[in-house]
Amino acid sequence: MARWLRVVSISMQGQGDKERNIGMAIRLLEQAAWEKPDLVCLPETFSGLGLNFEKWFATAETLDGETVSRLSAYARNQNCYVVCPMVLKDGGKTVNASVLIDRKGEVVGYYAKMFPTIKELEIGIVPGIDSPVFQTDFGKVGFAICFDLNFREVAQRLKANGAELVCFVSMYPGGKQVQVWAIDFGFWMVTSISSPQSMVVNPLGRIVKTAQPNYQPLVSCLINLDCVVAHLDYNYEKLQTLKKRYGADAEIEISQPEGRFLLTCNRTEMTVWDWVREFNIETVDDYFARARAERAKALANLNLKLEAGG
Repeated sequence: MARWLRVVSISMQGQGDKERNIGMAIRLLEQAAWEKPDLVCLPETFSGLGLNFEKWFATAETLDGETVSRLSAYARNQNCYVVCPMVLKDGGKTVNASVLIDRKGEVVGYYAKMFPTIKELEIGIVPGIDSPVFQTDFGKVGFAICFDLNFREVAQRLKANGAELVCFVSMYPGGKQVQVWAIDFGFWMVTSISSPQSMVVNPLGRIVKTAQPNYQPLVSCLINLDCVVAHLDYNYEKLQTLKKRYGADAEIEISQPEGRFLLTCNRTEMTVWDWVREFNIETVDDYFARARAERAKALANLNLKLEAGG
């Protein structure tokens, strides 16, 4: 069934001081509340923006510290999830983290940046070892942080763990790299950048919403996670029948250059997977897996022929 959510991504510049950074974030969060969001995302280590590395490292707090407490109160008051990126102290280690807070203001968990920069490592940031995915009431959410975007291992673990929506918090925009992750791994990507270049990218790699520099530091976008990416091969001839039966409830967005389409279900009594079964639609992942299996079979047959002297 349709799984609609409104995501709001916040861009903000560093104010040169932790308290001023937090104050700016609170003001932008108040604006985000006008959108009645389901998920609000702040930029990478937002309370340390604009500080040198030593002062940035000193912004570290625990999960029961003031920053998480203030954002937990906001999440509870607005009945939304909040992504709180921060320098986090956890036991004997300090990590660059994205903390997920639920609608009740409770910490669901956090992701620790798997690939901190060399400078981060030098000052004591400990790398994360996996990309956990967190279950929300609208779907499975994962995270990536800044330099992570250069390492496909992060995206591969997110994919393996079942991520549907990935929040990319960063101090650099990522640009086409964000789009590549979306199309290669089938995620919705929501970016929250320290400068106003945040965007929302769909699983076809298309930018559907962007911030407007100097005018609009917030990106607000309504998305539906009840969707699937399939290849046009072996599927295209089925789409008219599907569309005739389900009309506007079936959204079909075709990306011909990549030979793919995004099928989205807007009905409340069924899911996109009901249509996959009803029309025998082969997802892009299943199609490529079948192609690999057929290739392996062809090579095995060739080897048998060669061994037989054929």
